[in-house]
Amino acid sequence: MSKKIGSELLSRRAMLRSAVSVGAAVLAAPALAQSTLDGIMTAPRRGNWDDQFDARGSRSAVGVVSNNPILGSEGPANIQQAIAFYQQIVSAGGWPDVNSSVRLQLGVVDPSVQNLRRRLMIAGDLDQSAGMSSSFDSNVDGAVKRFQARHGLPADGVLGEFSVKAMNVPAQTRLMQLETNRVRLQSMSGDLGSRYVMVNIPAAYVEAVENDRVALRTNAVVGRIDRPTHAINSKIYEVILNPYWTAPRSIVEKDIVPLMRKDPTYLTRNNIRLIDGRGQEVSPETVDWNAPKAPNFMFRQDPGKINAMSSTKINFHNPNNEYMHDTPQQGLFNKLMRFESSGCMRIQNVRDLVTWLLRDTPGWSRQEIERVIAARQNNPIKLSQEVPVYIVYVTAWSAKDQVVQFRDDIYQRDGNQELALQTTTGVERASGAITEQDLLPQ
Repeated sequence: MSKKIGSELLSRRAMLRSAVSVGAAVLAAPALAQSTLDGIMTAPRRGNWDDQFDARGSRSAVGVVSNNPILGSEGPANIQQAIAFYQQIVSAGGWPDVNSSVRLQLGVVDPSVQNLRRRLMIAGDLDQSAGMSSSFDSNVDGAVKRFQARHGLPADGVLGEFSVKAMNVPAQTRLMQLETNRVRLQSMSGDLGSRYVMVNIPAAYVEAVENDRVALRTNAVVGRIDRPTHAINSKIYEVILNPYWTAPRSIVEKDIVPLMRKDPTYLTRNNIRLIDGRGQEVSPETVDWNAPKAPNFMFRQDPGKINAMSSTKINFHNPNNEYMHDTPQQGLFNKLMRFESSGCMRIQNVRDLVTWLLRDTPGWSRQEIERVIAARQNNPIKLSQEVPVYIVYVTAWSAKDQVVQFRDDIYQRDGNQELALQTTTGVERASGAITEQDLLPQ
């Protein structure tokens, strides 16, 4: 064993012993429950935690970025340490709400900034040396950005609606969220394989993991509330370049037929062909779109730029007709709420993921992938070795770097309405009329 590996193991053991001792202290010391908020900020054990947070003056979202995966054998121990930390916060009285009559951002001077500073200090986003001024200075700006990044919010340093809501979730509720997700992570702590893909639904992003390090992380669009993406453990077996898109029966009935009643040119404009049971193309003009039942045809869209899956489809074994794919609507990846699909997952920078997936499949370099896509050739490719994929629902976690991450409980599975911050807006979006832009791609 090298000195470097040996020191890392000793450091890890020391870290776990520290977490256990913190948790034991929380349970064994009733006097701690009487501590003030200042007590938690000055607790001696916080020093080690703050060092991991790089708590030195102004902070930014950069410190939240990590190559450590969410899943794996160390997931339960990492989140347990976060639980011990939050137990200590709860026992000391939690954190104050942040409320202000003015929009809090860089340059603002307002008494409410003092509560904001206290809130950020308690959670470890702002070093206590920054003081308790009423000024929203660069230290606070960096700390707010860091808080936002840990909660999956745009790290702009401005306390908008969702940032305030996330900040005012009680510490006890966050502790409960961590404990709920510890169980989820424990179920995924076995051998996941040397190479695997993870989709975290609440975070709406994808990790390609190799040798316990994140090789690629990118945003995704996942199922909306009334058409959720299913959690499943499976294997990716195929990549299709320039795929045909065959509309599922549910989308034909719920979306395409109503659109055709409004606009009879919809199918033609979107290069969607009707194919009967004999494989013959049927003209849309010959179909009664006002009939009680949707026509019993295959609705198949030709490959191309406006195809629902654009350049790429990634297939994995599952009973739900779900898959990953590219999209012509790249602007969706810039949205805060990326819960827009009918269950399938749209992947940003999908060609990077495809290149990673096909690395061990002979003949499929990035150059060849790009050549085939440019030629608009429909080309299914079987992977030489299937790659495991884990589609999970994890709303709270802490990786090796001890940065505690939280996400909105978009499907309301954590058991507390306070954690479903975007759900009201999401329900309004999900229950509204489906537009042509919403339909493609799914």
